[in-house]
Amino acid sequence: MYWYSLTPLDILLFRDAKPFTPGQRAWAGSMFPPNAHTIAGAIKSLKLTSSNQRDSFQLQGPFLCFESELYFAKPLSYQHNAFLCPLPWLEEAHYLSWDLNFAAPLLPKDPRARHLEQSMDEEGEEFLPFTLLKELLAGKIDQFSKGEGLARASPWEVESRSHNSFKDNTRTVKDEDGYFVENAIRLHPGWSLAIGLDIKLDSPLTMRLGGEGHRVLVTEDPNLNQQWQKLIDKSQDNRQAGGKKMAYLATPGVFERFKSAGEAFCRAYPWEWKFAHTSNPNQDPGNLVSFATGKPIPISCRIQTKEKDLNHRKSITAPQVFAAPPGSIYYLNQPELLFQDQEVTKDDKKVPQRVKRWRKLGYSELLWINYE
Repeated sequence: MYWYSLTPLDILLFRDAKPFTPGQRAWAGSMFPPNAHTIAGAIKSLKLTSSNQRDSFQLQGPFLCFESELYFAKPLSYQHNAFLCPLPWLEEAHYLSWDLNFAAPLLPKDPRARHLEQSMDEEGEEFLPFTLLKELLAGKIDQFSKGEGLARASPWEVESRSHNSFKDNTRTVKDEDGYFVENAIRLHPGWSLAIGLDIKLDSPLTMRLGGEGHRVLVTEDPNLNQQWQKLIDKSQDNRQAGGKKMAYLATPGVFERFKSAGEAFCRAYPWEWKFAHTSNPNQDPGNLVSFATGKPIPISCRIQTKEKDLNHRKSITAPQVFAAPPGSIYYLNQPELLFQDQEVTKDDKKVPQRVKRWRKLGYSELLWINYE
């Protein structure tokens, strides 16, 4: 893999997946960091001269980067620096109960932290440097409770930009489609985005990214590749060791299931993972004990029709996929691979390419953490 930093040359504009029409809603929604579909579209728009350029490629990320060090979303298993632990893994499990149709409740591992009543959503976004995430993969889950090495808050500013259309020969804004506001992102100095690709780009180069033609400087950075490889190697060692594990979601997780009439359903944890506790004695228990997650991320990536004529294709105006946010944590009694990562299922059936496509775009990247 080749790793690159994407340094903005100006502000960046990324619309979210919510439908927007000027005049009906004055504010256009925005999101940051951008999702993998946005990054992949920008890369495909490049007219590259490299001989190894292919129509398809493997993408990892995007992540944040500060002066050649990767940054990741803070694990959602921490509330005010207190580590949350599923009830069955605590000593209190023998006299407390819950609805077995749902995930096990999460409680602070340290009883002294259980009086906190604030919501995790009030803490704001924080990010972990590579060095701290590497220690977390080594099983040092109590490091955060000491407040050591915590990442800084969101390294960007949101700038609201208004767009006005005036009536002809007047200084009056049009009544219809005449005014709307959208949010632009300005990264702090030293910060950039980081991605990994299995194709080599002729860097440095500039690339259009996001709306209104704003550009980023694409520069290859081998240091990012070394950091990511260390995390992957440690994660694989943890998974192969077995035992109680926590799966850290490094990128948005798309856990999708198609039902009748091609209708898709998304949820916060993989469909192939079953709960370790069962409400029906006839059910087979799995390995998933509980999970900590946040607000889903809407991703609009589908078309309404499959007509061969591109001029007659219509875009769906509503989000089609809801992904679990980066930083989500899954507690398992034994590590278990995602269906997307497998070549052949237990029934000796090949995994459909449609399922693997999400992994090729970098979604649902799990890093395994030892629990002691």
